[in-house]
Amino acid sequence: MTDQQTENRLRDRIAAGLGEVRVRSQGLTVHALDDAELVRQHSPLMSPLVWDLAHVGNYEEQWLIRAAQGQEAIRPDIDVLYDAFENPRAKRIELPLLSPREAQEYNAQVRRRVLDHLDRAAFDTGAPLIDGGFVYGMVIQHEHQHDETMLATHQLRRGEPVLPDPVPRPRGAAPAGPGPAEVRIEAGPFTMGTSDEPWAYDNERPAHVVHLPAYHIDTAAVTNAQYLEFMADGGYDQARWWSRAGWEWRNRSAKRAPAFWRRDAGQWLRRRFGRVEPVPPDEPVQHVCFHEAEAYAAWAGKRLPTEAEWEKAARHDPATGRSRRFPWGDADPGATHANLGQRLLRPAPASAFPAGASPYGVRQLIGDVWEWTATDFTGYPGFRTFPYREYSEVFFGDGYKVLRGGSWATHPTSARATFRNWDLPIRRQIFAGFRCARDAEDA
Repeated sequence: MTDQQTENRLRDRIAAGLGEVRVRSQGLTVHALDDAELVRQHSPLMSPLVWDLAHVGNYEEQWLIRAAQGQEAIRPDIDVLYDAFENPRAKRIELPLLSPREAQEYNAQVRRRVLDHLDRAAFDTGAPLIDGGFVYGMVIQHEHQHDETMLATHQLRRGEPVLPDPVPRPRGAAPAGPGPAEVRIEAGPFTMGTSDEPWAYDNERPAHVVHLPAYHIDTAAVTNAQYLEFMADGGYDQARWWSRAGWEWRNRSAKRAPAFWRRDAGQWLRRRFGRVEPVPPDEPVQHVCFHEAEAYAAWAGKRLPTEAEWEKAARHDPATGRSRRFPWGDADPGATHANLGQRLLRPAPASAFPAGASPYGVRQLIGDVWEWTATDFTGYPGFRTFPYREYSEVFFGDGYKVLRGGSWATHPTSARATFRNWDLPIRRQIFAGFRCARDAEDA
């Protein structure tokens, strides 16, 4: 393939990605809700949806028009309104935000200028921001990440369902078959992170060798049925299973079940995007915080995996000694590999997607639910900020815990096995669950 053909393929990929993500964003905002719902703050944990809608356009303008093209700003006057660090989520409702119509018009104006330049853009300039289309990939991923955030807002919203709810079992989601509940990962080194994934963020870099002792890790995420056993055994009422911080959270919050669950007439129900339904026993539990995951693991005689243990189980191929892009190999995610990209509005049954298993036989490491790990969020050895501190570095060392693997709401563009998410250990509105690990007896 010639260099020109490679550039054309990249240009087509970028254009398709920009178009796809904008359709998704509009489907979660202007095509789903009226203006009154879009400008309302449905929870102090989240922004009004109209803020997210204009924010993704403002981010696109700053990076794809100003930074990448060197052009003058279209709307410099609104930069401060859509600066996530200047305006905490709970306060954004007080800002003079663009209306839904103004936000759409602004986004369309930005996009027209971006696409006009894309037709003649070069991607082999020697500038790290441009090479490989990095800045375009960053903008596409950023918008998809906000779409997942908007889905969390939809889940917190009260009212009738507005989002399509596809059939509960997607193509490729095979029922759980017989197999081990956990597998042993032998001691040894593996390569963690990446140095050559063109659209990877700075916190995924650089690739580095990590040596781990032997350990065991569950082949599937903890299910609702398993979590109900913890609850029935008084797990929320016994301090011995909880860390000090976790027990303080439990007492302060008075929580006794995952978020959006309630008990009615002897049955556990959940509210899911405006629908109330019985809690499905075979799905991975979601909407639990780090403290709840940690307490369950202690009750089960296990612990949460470290971030490195999670990534080795997901990427390392013991037969070749190399780390893959994904558990199943280097090919981009397909419908038989994982539950991603909002194909469902829920996790698939645990132990589904056998084609997506890692070389160790661990399933659903990608998609369905973000998985809490025991690791604090910080940079890898040799970390360098790129292209701005506010994406990763400002969150280092402030008590954030790493989550891995993506959820059913995560788009495949960001679902690589090196991708790192993070949040405060009390957060439950995110689509997070967990799996357990334990030390090997001879480690």
